[in-house]
Amino acid sequence: MNSHRGTIYLVGAGPGDPDLITVRGMRLIQQADTIIHDRLIPTEVLQWARPGAHLIDVGKYPDHHRIKQPEINDLLVKHGLAGEMVVRLKGGDPFVFGRAQEEMDACRANAIPCVVIPGVSSCIAGPAAVGIPVTTRGLARSFAVLTGHTDPNLAPHSFDYNALVKIDTLVLMMAYKHLQTITLALIQAGLSPDTPAASIQRATQADQIAVAGTVSTIARDIKRHNMGSPMITVIGEVAGMIDPTAIQIPTAIEASIAAVPPIAD
Repeated sequence: MNSHRGTIYLVGAGPGDPDLITVRGMRLIQQADTIIHDRLIPTEVLQWARPGAHLIDVGKYPDHHRIKQPEINDLLVKHGLAGEMVVRLKGGDPFVFGRAQEEMDACRANAIPCVVIPGVSSCIAGPAAVGIPVTTRGLARSFAVLTGHTDPNLAPHSFDYNALVKIDTLVLMMAYKHLQTITLALIQAGLSPDTPAASIQRATQADQIAVAGTVSTIARDIKRHNMGSPMITVIGEVAGMIDPTAIQIPTAIEASIAAVPPIAD
């Protein structure tokens, strides 16, 4: 075994648009011996890899994890102990629901140097891409980022909904499956059903889709639009500031608009 340990770089690839990766992230991709990447990265950035670089897809897919997290940890350790420069490329920011700490711990346990390269998280970039600020003076002075990946009502991951309704802006990541559960619980905890809400699918990308509604309607709105993951949902007064040009109009509404006769001169 190579006695010289390599270095593992945990790189955030940003929210989806390849132009939103950091300059340092781009340079590390260009230099890496091995790139171990997730599913939700802009695949265009892999074109920057140098000839001969080893590309390994360890993407986790909904309800079908191709490679389990301990196996990913073992891969990092294996290539690090072989003396390679490894880029572990993760969507968004490595430390925002990215399990990067587990990977860093595995590297440190084997005395492999590990460096985190922050990335632009979709929890902020997603709303911004459709004109929604997560904070703005006089309207929202606080925001919280939540994962809806696991059932939010199951201990030990249950949310304190009474506390959440006191926060100005809530940003839900990976919440497609449990969005209705979360929104109903927020309303039951005292959040007004008329509170603005918006969902953005594939934020910052060419095929981005956004819909606007309220906390009481948004779970139905996303299904009406056939939206799916990856998706960000924003709940709070700031969601009402969404850029109107970014909002999709359901086909049924478009048809009804088209059927309205023009106003006579």
